[in-house]
Amino acid sequence: MRIDVITLCPRIIIAAMEEGILKQAVKKGILELFVHQLRDYAHDKHKTVDDRPYGGGPGMVLKCEPIFEAIESIGYSKDKDTVIFPSPSGIKFSQQLAKDLSKCSRLIFICGQYEGVDQRVIDHLVNLEIGIGDYILSNGTIGALVIIDSVVRLIPGVLGNLDSIVNESFEDFLLEGPQYTRPRKFRDWEVPEILLSGNHKQILLWRKRLSEEKTEKLRKDLWEARKKESGYEPHRKN
Repeated sequence: MRIDVITLCPRIIIAAMEEGILKQAVKKGILELFVHQLRDYAHDKHKTVDDRPYGGGPGMVLKCEPIFEAIESIGYSKDKDTVIFPSPSGIKFSQQLAKDLSKCSRLIFICGQYEGVDQRVIDHLVNLEIGIGDYILSNGTIGALVIIDSVVRLIPGVLGNLDSIVNESFEDFLLEGPQYTRPRKFRDWEVPEILLSGNHKQILLWRKRLSEEKTEKLRKDLWEARKKESGYEPHRKN
């Protein structure tokens, strides 16, 4: 996969490329990640990329010209590439959407700042507006990084252990249950005996039950969606 990020804050993405999943994906040759400074596509003395909104109002709006020039300079294909604008107005980001995006050959992120971007950018370039939550960030690059990390880890070959994807939160509308490791006893708190039993069938049932209990308690929306699944019956204690 190739990902391009057009932003006024390139160091946010560059720093992430030097750590964790993104670093490994690039090192393995699975991911090509390019970061483009939007100001490089402004041609006035002060590298101006924003202006006051027509009709009045607070703040500044990113201009059309540098964004269109940036997109066109990186070999953008309207038919093949998916252009994403991170925005609280966008559709809600989800694990399923991350899976869908992980199958794309190329993603391009246009990262807003200030009061947003000229609507013509959204109308004529953007395929998807995506919101990571009902809150406001200082710039869209932070939201883009969240989406990129979530998508890249789902690309085949990025993670060494495929089970870590299959068994994590949001699969089958469930949150992941509790996990334990050494020491067996810490202060007065011990690891549940079931995990030490060696009975893998019972351990799986125990984990599923606790996963269900956690989901029902913390995420009513996921729990209701799961109950709507045909023939679903929760695993309850006897």
